[in-house]
Parts: sequence; structure tokens; C-alpha cells
Amino acid sequence: MEGILVITEILPHFLRTVLMYFTVFVVMRIMGKREIGQLSIFDLVISIMIAEIAVFVLEDIKRPLYEGFVPMLTLLLIQIGIARLSLHSRKLRLWTDGKPSVIIQHGEINRDVMKKQRYNLDDLFMQLRSQNISNVADVEFAILETSGQLSVLHKDKNGNSGNSNESHKKTKSTKSLISMLKYESLPLPLIMDGKVQDENLEQIGKTRFWLKNQIQSKGIMEFKHVFLCSVDHTGKVYINSNKDK
Repeated sequence: MEGILVITEILPHFLRTVLMYFTVFVVMRIMGKREIGQLSIFDLVISIMIAEIAVFVLEDIKRPLYEGFVPMLTLLLIQIGIARLSLHSRKLRLWTDGKPSVIIQHGEINRDVMKKQRYNLDDLFMQLRSQNISNVADVEFAILETSGQLSVLHKDKNGNSGNSNESHKKTKSTKSLISMLKYESLPLPLIMDGKVQDENLEQIGKTRFWLKNQIQSKGIMEFKHVFLCSVDHTGKVYINSNKDK
């Protein structure tokens, strides 16, 4: 009899745990495939809240399951809704995900940026060591991504960024483009979701006419038919068409 009573007491907890496990698993799968280190602050908050809700339901066996399912479903709908809206709004993406910050530029540490991001030297050196970099002077650009990871662009042997062989092949116009390019975002987007990023065009000293020629060389007639057009640190333009439009 005692064994039956123990099983009777344990079984509800066991079933609730299994049910909440699969519920949280399905919710996180629906939210999308992102590594933990790449979660934005928005996604991280949603994930923590879902985990906390699951714990509340498991702690109190008398608590109705719908008190956990309803908040989880609400958070899931919020996450999916904002994620879909952000596909068509860069301003919303910047608000939810933040903006990358240039920590090192031309081998010099930007102290003001580090102070603003509350990013100390120990954090910087730790991430540089993880990429086998022992000297800050060897870094052309280091960008602190919104995920907290540090993206590093090395200097070549001649003290320039990128590949030394490619640097000899650059034209004067490309060098001029790179000298004007601000490395707040690598690569720098020129068209996103069919919308021209005029501020970024101004940064590199180019016009919509130049941009139009770039996309037309790829057989695309209108800006609205471009899903993404970007330029990297070598001046190479990448264009991806939006076939659905």
C-alpha cells in the first residue's frame, strides 16, 4: 500500500515535468534556431521568462496547467510577432537587437565606446586571445556584436586590413571607397528588404545612380526587387534578389 501511495504522489510530478519539458522544447523550436551565444537581449528575456513560468507550474502541483500554458503562448506570440515585423523594419531590429560597436579602429582602442558599452580591458583581451591575437596593434577593426561576441579584422603584413594579395589589385576608386567606409557594420548594407539605405550610401560617397548600375549589372531593374545589397571591406558588392516580389 505504501508503494502505491508513493507512486500516486510521484506520478503527477513526473507527468507534469515531462509535459512541461516538451512544451518548452516546442516553444523554443518555434522561436527559431539560434545559438545561446547569439541570442539578442529580447530573445534572451523571452527565454528566461518561459523557463521561469515552467518552474512555477512544476513547483506547485495544485496550480492548473493552463496558468503555465497561457503565459507561454502569450510570450511565443509576442516573439513571433516582433520577429516578423523586424523582417521589414530595420529600425525595429536596431531597437530589439541593438547596434554593433567599434571597439578597435586602425589598431587604436576606442575608450569612449568601451565605457558606453561597459566593456572592460579584461573582456577585450580574453576575446582577442580566443582568436590568437596577442597585440592590439595587429587589429585593424574589432567590432563588438549585439550578441556580445567580438568580430576581428586583422591587419596584413603591410599594415592594411584584409588579404595582402588582394590589396595590390585594388583600384584607386576601391581604395577611396574603403577609406570612407565606416566599420560600424561589416558588411555595410546598401539595400535591405528593397529599401535603399541612403545614410550608408553617403558614408561611402556613392549615389543611387551608382547603386542602380550595380544592381542592373546583375539583371535586376528595380531596388524593390533586391533583398540585400551590401559592400565589404574590400569594396566588393554583394547582391541578392528577392524572387518573391
